[in-house]
Amino acid sequence: MKKSTINFVVELDEKNTPERITWDASDKPDELSETKSISLSLWDHQQKNTLRIDLWTKDMPVDEMKRFYIDCLGGLAQSALTATGDEFMATEINLLCEKLVKHIKENRG
Repeated sequence: MKKSTINFVVELDEKNTPERITWDASDKPDELSETKSISLSLWDHQQKNTLRIDLWTKDMPVDEMKRFYIDCLGGLAQSALTATGDEFMATEINLLCEKLVKHIKENRG
């Protein structure tokens, strides 16, 4: 069986706030890559709930953070469609994404 490993390295300041996040994967061809935010969700099938890890560096701009969350939701819509075939659910999530993009555009400044 093939195995793949994904590693995250989080450098913290004296207040335990992430200053730098890097990641690597065993199947990734290049070296460590830097990112400003990660959002990881794990399904605990025994407890029937989601475990989450959300981290972002202190220098990530708020507008990029908002875009990141909208992109995550859009990705979830596609994943839900692929995993379950539930077109209604995927469509509703995508409609929420469109509403949030509109909100951001209207409230820039």
